Amino acid sequence: MAKNPNLTLTGHDLAALLCSRVCHDIISPVGAINNGLELLDEGGADADAMDLIRTSALNASVRLKFARLAFGASGSVGASIDTGEAEKAAKDFAASEKKTEVNWNGPRAIIAKNRVKLLLNLFLIAYGSIPRGGVIDITLENPEFDAIFTLNAKGRMMRVPPKLVELISGTPEEAVDAHSIQPYYTVLLAEEAGMAIDVVSTGEAIVFTARVVAPETVSAC
Repeated sequence: MAKNPNLTLTGHDLAALLCSRVCHDIISPVGAINNGLELLDEGGADADAMDLIRTSALNASVRLKFARLAFGASGSVGASIDTGEAEKAAKDFAASEKKTEVNWNGPRAIIAKNRVKLLLNLFLIAYGSIPRGGVIDITLENPEFDAIFTLNAKGRMMRVPPKLVELISGTPEEAVDAHSIQPYYTVLLAEEAGMAIDVVSTGEAIVFTARVVAPETVSAC
């Protein structure tokens, strides 16, 4: 399988940028927890403070659990993951912000962890493509073998993620940083899983597809 020429980060830089990404995702709910505790210390608005703490603690917990599957080792080298765990992580992630509905279709299976991580990272990209919220329909076909993952994102103010498109079909205009590391990691996971990513905007939806491709036909992820 030919290597995508855009995948040039060293392991050290990749790890550092992914850590920055995870910290960015959880700093907001953790900061909100701190704000709630400060309100309690001041002796005012106890009910509101406790509600803020509970909501923010749940949000932080959901994001950390999601990050463990999407970015973490999730077991030993060569480990497999239940797609049911990925389904729960994606639905809990969306439910914590209460703006996007997630529909999951396809058989439940134990599959290679890189495929699950790729699926969850594609979910994050699809989620970001509808910033005002909407619906994401996720379909898994033959996940254990010649897998096809399809994520159909619909919502207001849809936007095709430019960094992902640049990485899979062109040359990035800027160096990879903490903002673009997640699509970079997605493309890297696709290459490692022997899958190709495609992004199509129909006007009514943005469709993200990852499919297993025969090694001799793959020129880039």
